[in-house]
Amino acid sequence: MTKKLAVAIGFILLSVAPFALAQESTTAAPGVSDFLPLIILIVVFGGIFYFMLIRPQRKRQQAMTTLIDALKRGDGVITAGGIHGVIDSIGDTSIVLNLEDGSKLRMSKTSIVRKQEK
Repeated sequence: MTKKLAVAIGFILLSVAPFALAQESTTAAPGVSDFLPLIILIVVFGGIFYFMLIRPQRKRQQAMTTLIDALKRGDGVITAGGIHGVIDSIGDTSIVLNLEDGSKLRMSKTSIVRKQEK
């Protein structure tokens, strides 16, 4: 689903649910039916929040972890600052890049954005 469709469905549910559930029930205890639309509203907002914010962020973070774990010596990479280089050595938290002019640069592993295609 696209984000616009998910938002539209969320707004429709939020606008219809309180009216549909606001009818008085003869079996419910006094005051319970007042909180039912609020509980449904919180659940709907929680679902929208999860599917539009938390889930995509987890996917991006998992892809980044996979990329960093797959790095090896000789791979061409691009950093967050736009630096292009070839990996010379890899440490626990940092890597050393060989740049085009022959200089070496030590950077954090987390600054790697993507691999260069050869």
